[in-house]
Amino acid sequence: MPGRSSNLERALHAVVSPPGPALAAAITAALSGDGPAVLPLPPGTSEHAVRALRPTHVDGVRQDDGVGVPDDVAVVIATSGSTGAPKGVQLSASALRTSAAASLRRLGASPGERWLCCLPPSHVSGLQVLVRSMLAGSEPIIHERFDPAAVLGSGADHVSLVPTQLHRLVEMSAGLSVFRTILLGGAPARPSLLGRARDLGARVVTTYGMSETCGGCVYDGRPLYNVDLKIGPEGLIQIAGPVLFSGYRFGEPFDGPWFATSDLGELSEGRLRVLGRADDVINTGGEKVVAAQVAAVLAEHPEIADVAVVGRPDDEWGQIVEAVVVPAHPGRAPTLQQVRAYVKDRLPPHAAPRHLRLLPRLPLLANGKTDLESLRHGTDRAEDAS
Repeated sequence: MPGRSSNLERALHAVVSPPGPALAAAITAALSGDGPAVLPLPPGTSEHAVRALRPTHVDGVRQDDGVGVPDDVAVVIATSGSTGAPKGVQLSASALRTSAAASLRRLGASPGERWLCCLPPSHVSGLQVLVRSMLAGSEPIIHERFDPAAVLGSGADHVSLVPTQLHRLVEMSAGLSVFRTILLGGAPARPSLLGRARDLGARVVTTYGMSETCGGCVYDGRPLYNVDLKIGPEGLIQIAGPVLFSGYRFGEPFDGPWFATSDLGELSEGRLRVLGRADDVINTGGEKVVAAQVAAVLAEHPEIADVAVVGRPDDEWGQIVEAVVVPAHPGRAPTLQQVRAYVKDRLPPHAAPRHLRLLPRLPLLANGKTDLESLRHGTDRAEDAS
């Protein structure tokens, strides 16, 4: 159960630097209690974001307006803040260790096996690679940037990736059996990508989770040890267990036991299926469309390499469904008529896109997720349904 301490007794050191041994050592000290709590931030973090989180120190320099954290908090993870000031998700050493131990247990990872960290430790997915390494008693292999050739030659036993990174490895057509496990999270993965990776010898384990759950807490649709799932009355996924966060920075402590996510889901025989974010539901002419479901259908179109679906404001319909597509072959892009027909064959007619936008690539956030906020406000070569 998350800690209930409300006394601000522990210093919070923001570390604004590239990933490396010094940051890994600081996180290890934070989890053991031998050092202050850590707020890992990527280089280039804006002063506004740092001020919003108010650490007591920034790269060792005392901040006059800094505020400590409850003594049970070991790490604070800043959310992306794409729609405003970032929130700080406070994670206890107990929750992080419990999550990492459950992950190692599910994967059958042995002591001493090495993990590759090629995701930013400022995001929970990268942070947990370091925590798993600590529990495994091994030295993490840390790459400051993602380089496919370097990843394949790292010598690591296990690696955590987002789908974009896996796609780049698959495009090299190299053997992926060099890794005992590829943990894949951060965004939905196309079934075709998973199939190609497994054909190359990869053992891919898909994950679902977020900063508030210490990262992935559902592997291949099934919760980790001591994690419970249920679907709330509004269709939202709810999670309980010792991996949950302690609360948000400058907010009330999390009282539990259930944390309601912003994701819609279904449970069938104990297996979770994530349908998409509740705030990505498009209301078009009074009909509700789950954007992620439309994107999942279009991801299987043979002429589409990558796709996102967003709601576009419309005077007549309120919103219309817009497909943002990266063509598989730039000279042979699918038409809006083809896209609509493909969706209508698989989903209700109102889910068919009324607008098609073509891009050479989808914009990404630092954590590898598609930058949907950018797509909602962007314009490019497009085609409208009549």
